[in-house]
Amino acid sequence: MQEEDIIRIEHISKIYQMGEELVYALRDVSLRIKSNEYVAIMGPSGSGKSTMMNILGCLDTPTAGLYELAGQDVSKLEDNDLAEIRNKKIGFVFQSFNLLARETIVKNVELPLIYAGFGKAKRIEAATKVLDDVKLGDRLMHKPNELSGGQRQRVAIARALVTNPAIILADEPTGNLDSKTGEEIMLLFNDLWKKKNTIILVTHSEELAQYAHRIIKIKDGLIENDFINPSPIIK
Repeated sequence: MQEEDIIRIEHISKIYQMGEELVYALRDVSLRIKSNEYVAIMGPSGSGKSTMMNILGCLDTPTAGLYELAGQDVSKLEDNDLAEIRNKKIGFVFQSFNLLARETIVKNVELPLIYAGFGKAKRIEAATKVLDDVKLGDRLMHKPNELSGGQRQRVAIARALVTNPAIILADEPTGNLDSKTGEEIMLLFNDLWKKKNTIILVTHSEELAQYAHRIIKIKDGLIENDFINPSPIIK
């Protein structure tokens, strides 16, 4: 069975007004990503990579063009509607973990479900399951400062998974980790992909991008290259 497009971008541009100058962060970009793809988006600082991530993650809207996420046009939604889309359809994993220091890890993972209006029993059940999936089922009542960096990133991944999102968007997810722990996290993403999750990895690292099955390189607001990785790192 052929996978459907989970993301469809048509002729997207993003223009910022900097004083009297117009800055073109993205220029007429078109892109499709299928459900259960594992894609790396690469580019140096100033390439438009971060702008692309913000648009894909519904943190920003394009100046022009169409963005469909899971069949819904999200190009021109208001902030409240974008927040709802982010909560339901996108799981974010950031370099800095973004965990609440004073809360237990199960409470941290529950958070998106609180915003989504789930009852307490359902929240605890779902949070416990995803923490078990990332091998932290025995640490539910620990707080972030009682965990290693790799464990904290696993909590962040569990939080991203708890709403069963359409896509997982990971921004430099190993940036604060040593190389061995970083490799463990990337192998976890590979396991998530095998479980039919759609993974979008945003990175400047050529090494990290090699875990993905498709690599999209952005330069000067344009897609410079888009190719299937002939030998992704799979272990």
